[in-house]
Amino acid sequence: MVTEKPMTVDAQRCARILDTVRETGNSLTVAFNYRFNPVHEKVRTLLADGAIGEILSVHFEWLLDVRHGADYFRRRHREKRNSGGLMVHKSSHHFDLVNWWLADEPAEAFGYGRLGFYGHEAGARHGLRREYDRAHGAAAAAEDPFALDLAANDTLRALYLDAEQDDGYLRDRNVFDGPISIEDDMAVLVRYVQGATMAYHLTAYSPWEGYRVMFNGSAGRLELEVEESNWQPPVTRVASHTGAVHGDAAAEHAGGVRLTLRPLWRPPAEIDVETAHEAHGGGDPRMLDAIFGQVHAGDPVTGGEVAARTATERDGALALAVGLAANECFETGRPVVVRDLIPGLYDLS
Repeated sequence: MVTEKPMTVDAQRCARILDTVRETGNSLTVAFNYRFNPVHEKVRTLLADGAIGEILSVHFEWLLDVRHGADYFRRRHREKRNSGGLMVHKSSHHFDLVNWWLADEPAEAFGYGRLGFYGHEAGARHGLRREYDRAHGAAAAAEDPFALDLAANDTLRALYLDAEQDDGYLRDRNVFDGPISIEDDMAVLVRYVQGATMAYHLTAYSPWEGYRVMFNGSAGRLELEVEESNWQPPVTRVASHTGAVHGDAAAEHAGGVRLTLRPLWRPPAEIDVETAHEAHGGGDPRMLDAIFGQVHAGDPVTGGEVAARTATERDGALALAVGLAANECFETGRPVVVRDLIPGLYDLS
């Protein structure tokens, strides 16, 4: 069986999935496509080959821009009961990557999260809020760069606006109004079983989109910067007929990728990497080949080390557990032992 990431959105459902795997003797593959991005593969190879010695700490900064980030506050994801919040829905990508890069497992997590940009109170405080519930048919949304015009985009109109009479799902809610229970600014500290630590920060309202990851080791430092979109123009209902949703133009305003190795006592070296901005950095077709056999044109990438990058149900649960631990910390202000979150997680080898 194959499932998208995240595997689910809470500990109880995750435990039921793991129980089912054990009871049936079957397996579950979780579609972590970031493992198949050639840039991420290069990072894994360098770390595994000891390029910086023992890995002691990781700093991971992820920025969602005001097009992509805002989209999680227009739709069902804005209520944590539906999505688990960005720590579960999106950051599980990164938590799995770090588990995979380090060849380690999370032991303990602590963090703080807040709704500081989106939502009624913050929007009013920053002077960004307009008075409307949903953009469709609202005059107040006409000049709002955060409004999504479903009627102006054929695909969005067919998928959502025309279907509202059947499912009642509103896709174009005001990001500065209504019930929002997820955070837009999150800081998390994770300690791993073998001793490394990670400082992780997610910002969902950035002018640019991408991520910076720095690995500090006993023999040097490895630095990755990926600039997926270096800026986004304001998009209003008057100025555009495409809508303001992430994915309208996959490589629009794309920046670059830089991977730098900084060994002790020697000059830094820029590492050549294969880059793509579409299909999750080129990871999607490679992942599909590894899971299903060759399904796209070009050289096959099945078998061998590439196939070994597929993630199991345990990998999915470990990535989910970090996000769930973060969410619990946001509520309680206390650190969380990861193994205590999901019953049966450590019964899987």
